[in-house]
Amino acid sequence: MNELENLFKQQTHEKLLNKEELSASGSNRRYFRLESKNTSLIGVEGTSIEENKAFIEMAKHFFKQGLPVPEFLEQTADGRFYIQEDLGDTLLFDAIAEGRKTGVFCESEKEILRKTMRKLAGFQVLGAQGFDFSICYPQPEFNERSILWDLNYFKYCFLKSTGLDFHENRLEDDFYSLSKILLRSHTNTFMYRDFQSRNVMVKDDEPYFIDFQGGRKGPLYYDVASFLWQAKAQYRQELREELIQTYLDALKELMPVDEDDFRIQLKHFVLFRTLQVLGAYGFRGYFEKKTHFLQSIPFALENLRGILKNQSLEYPYLLQILKQMTELKQFREVAVRKPLVVKIYSFSYKKGIPNDDSGNGGGFVFDCRAVNNPGKYERYAYSTGLDESVKQFLEDDGEILPFLEHAQELVDASVRRYKDRGFANLMVSFGCTGGQHRSVYSAQKVAEHIHQTFGVEVQLIHREQNKEELFAAKN
Repeated sequence: MNELENLFKQQTHEKLLNKEELSASGSNRRYFRLESKNTSLIGVEGTSIEENKAFIEMAKHFFKQGLPVPEFLEQTADGRFYIQEDLGDTLLFDAIAEGRKTGVFCESEKEILRKTMRKLAGFQVLGAQGFDFSICYPQPEFNERSILWDLNYFKYCFLKSTGLDFHENRLEDDFYSLSKILLRSHTNTFMYRDFQSRNVMVKDDEPYFIDFQGGRKGPLYYDVASFLWQAKAQYRQELREELIQTYLDALKELMPVDEDDFRIQLKHFVLFRTLQVLGAYGFRGYFEKKTHFLQSIPFALENLRGILKNQSLEYPYLLQILKQMTELKQFREVAVRKPLVVKIYSFSYKKGIPNDDSGNGGGFVFDCRAVNNPGKYERYAYSTGLDESVKQFLEDDGEILPFLEHAQELVDASVRRYKDRGFANLMVSFGCTGGQHRSVYSAQKVAEHIHQTFGVEVQLIHREQNKEELFAAKN
């Protein structure tokens, strides 16, 4: 592939020392990292010249507008190969991996998501200003034809593969009804179309947008739905609401916005985008035999079940068929498996047993008060079960060791079964009189043991000491 090497030399005037092919996910394009001693660039081979042209023209326009995209640098005369700025290796999808695994996002993860939603608003509005949409491929604008393409993509590539019987004419009638609803709001804005966390890079704690070559003129709602209801994103509804508001606040600085109308219209686009995604998973998985796409189907169906609970009746037959589809035996038996998180507390019985915020009933509660108490000795009054002197007292006394051995045996058995059965939460609490010595020692020891033995995420909370520690899951 001398074309990319030649482009690299023309751009940098340096000798290419390393060329590494990168993962392209579902794309038919091939990506390469091109490196010399001082420079790293990304080389691309795209077999669709029209698609390449669309990306290059968009990239040049967006960069000129000051939007967060890789800088386009050079292309071959036939338009098949081009090089661009290297933004590094960190996808937003990977940057928020811990939050996706558990559904609980830390503040730094939330902040990069907020930044992404704020920049999306600018991308859609400023990216459309002065842009020639005629270069978009394969369609310059989101229209009825493109909507029906996607709905039939879902019908033929996914729905029919389920074996579910349905009345095709009635379904087509509701496809047209949904299409009219989606087209009732017109905005002169750029629609990214595949805006999701795998198409956002993170560099120096800032998001950059990539793979926007399928974009076109279209409504704002589609990209918001695409991002916040991405199948494997695992955003809880409270976080979605926060990010929608973040987006709307940024959008209002650029154009007038009716928030109530936006949220109503967004629901229809969430449903539409979910059907389009299921069609894509069906085509990539069932027809192209790319099995990793099939692994995302349970997550998309879980999203769909939530969507159907709050959907209007403007296309009743479609909703009826979708409800029947999600209840098919082959889908009911495929659960979305979330990794197990074990939450361990130390606490004082004087202040009550800790509440279980997972809704699973509280798990184990172990009473440490039968163990000899260091707290009755003045020299330990200001120490806790984390201090060496207290640890030594409890271990030399000996009563704590068989107590913990029996406790760990019970907890270990549950952790094994919970992992096997796909359970997501287990709570274990150790209580003593003051929540200072015996319970703290026990909770710490068991947390370390579980993490070391099973590699699952353990959230340790010493409630009365106001101390928390996270043992991250081992990959």
